[in-house]
Amino acid sequence: MSTTPSVAILDADAADFDVAVTVDGDMHRVTVRFRGAAPVEAAVRVTVRIDDASDPWWLIPGLFYGENRPVANDRLYPRFEAHADTPAQHAAFVSDEWHFRSDRAATPAVFVWPSAGAAGLALSVDAATGLGLTGLGFALREGGAELSATFPAREFPVTYYGDGEPRAAEVLRHRFEPGDAVELSVRVHVLGPDRHDYAPVLRALHAASAPSAPLRPWVDVPTAAALSAEGLLRWHYDPDPGVLLETVGFDREVSGRDGKSVDRQAMHVGWVSGIPWAYAMLRHAERTDAAALRDAALDVIDFCTAELSPSGTLWGVWYRDKGWTQSWTTHRRGLHSRTLGEATQFLVRASALADRERWREVARSNLDVVVARQRDDGNLGSIHHAETGEVLSWSGSAGLAWVGALVEAAAWDERYLDAAERAGRYYARFVLDEYLHGAPEDVDLAVTSEDGYVAVMAYMALHRATGDDEWLDLARRAADFALTFRYTYDVEFAPSTMLGIYDFGTRGADQASASNQHLHAYGLVCTRELLELADAAGDPHYRERALETLACFRQFVARFDGDFNAYRGMVTERYYQTECFQPKGMLLTLSHAWSAGVLLLGCEDALAVGAG
Repeated sequence: MSTTPSVAILDADAADFDVAVTVDGDMHRVTVRFRGAAPVEAAVRVTVRIDDASDPWWLIPGLFYGENRPVANDRLYPRFEAHADTPAQHAAFVSDEWHFRSDRAATPAVFVWPSAGAAGLALSVDAATGLGLTGLGFALREGGAELSATFPAREFPVTYYGDGEPRAAEVLRHRFEPGDAVELSVRVHVLGPDRHDYAPVLRALHAASAPSAPLRPWVDVPTAAALSAEGLLRWHYDPDPGVLLETVGFDREVSGRDGKSVDRQAMHVGWVSGIPWAYAMLRHAERTDAAALRDAALDVIDFCTAELSPSGTLWGVWYRDKGWTQSWTTHRRGLHSRTLGEATQFLVRASALADRERWREVARSNLDVVVARQRDDGNLGSIHHAETGEVLSWSGSAGLAWVGALVEAAAWDERYLDAAERAGRYYARFVLDEYLHGAPEDVDLAVTSEDGYVAVMAYMALHRATGDDEWLDLARRAADFALTFRYTYDVEFAPSTMLGIYDFGTRGADQASASNQHLHAYGLVCTRELLELADAAGDPHYRERALETLACFRQFVARFDGDFNAYRGMVTERYYQTECFQPKGMLLTLSHAWSAGVLLLGCEDALAVGAG
């Protein structure tokens, strides 16, 4: 292993540059002086290498995990594969070398473990320098793993823009004038063989960058709770038939191509709408004595529990034109465990706030059928057939979402805690491998931030019920995995973009997934668990990270009609911090039920423990 970086000049004659490297601990300072006679456009690449990389495991926080995309995943996005270096492979987002803009990364760092049981190496940089936005990359070359930082950024072999169509590789260059000298800094981190060694590195980088990325919420916690509750009631709740519409357009005069409103006439039973956010409404109504909000919350949960699928679980999605049907999955008639498990967990919680026998019956039905389907090794299945109950997929870790529901209903049936513990032990392998994946319905088996939230909630529920340190350690590791997606710095935005005009601070926001490269607020769903983890582990870091996310998303909750072109109480789903789906600096002009709901839930969880 060599921790001394090599330096290359890209797109110009290296003979015209003098390069010097000085070392101070893990900090390597690279001085580049241009002594050519005429200006040139060029870039600087700093590379470190670790030999004997027979089976490398890569990590770019929030962006790339191991191979990153399972080979059979039904959604295309960048994937690592050894010796994949042809144009045809690159067109399918498969390569043995990848370079990305740093603003795609939650922390601008790249890690590698060259093989199982071998020590690793990491390289970290500032997200931007005097040369502009930096870039991060890795490659498998001649049996060795190379990590690199490029100043300014470039992407290779193609650029990913959020869909299956590769874009031309982005190439940025700096104009060097005769006599110019620049100093660049990279940190080189030596790691042990445990992949979880990323955690102390990311914690240290967070501590170093936080002072330059101050939190700047627009409103206090009680006000954010009141605004998001109003948004759910005013814009998302439809009393006929009693649903939380998933999306509502900021612009109330705009219509879709069919001439109808752009509002999505649909409601998931959990996840992006439904029971979890109705529960948050119920919590807020209990605290503030808001009768209309309470009635709406009861109405939504009553509607979600009025009809079960033939297999005995909740349905996946309700559509106004066709009623209840399957989840967003390519498996015909498939119902997704993460959505159903999360909905059931919050249904159990809601049952403690409102005396509804039907709610308890529905929760029991869901838990009984999933316990009956549990495999001998503890796997609870990821996708289930709505009619037959057949488990259509055992892949991924989405089944962890049932664990919290089983634990929290354990007083109802002694089988539930046993099933939860067996599942907890089965899914521990995903936590220990640092490869939790498959939780959201819309990205198949992608690695996502939501997998981390699901795991934290599951293992903290087990620890809460048993006091067992085994579960506490898994909760801690799961939390660290989730925090790999959490931005530790503030992305720089062009001053005339929406995010630039409002000086949006990205510290505390999460990249949604390796596939969906935008910022979102779903991490607030486990605010309660992160606060509990901080107390149980005696580690205030988790409290700090939970509260910084709550502070982050007290930005861009509309304070009045017309605020950032939205209506009071509206909350968007997507903040575009990089070039993916939309140009950097834009804001999705739709209010999402889950976005307002998870903000409301996070506020209520913080207020409940005096953290608001």
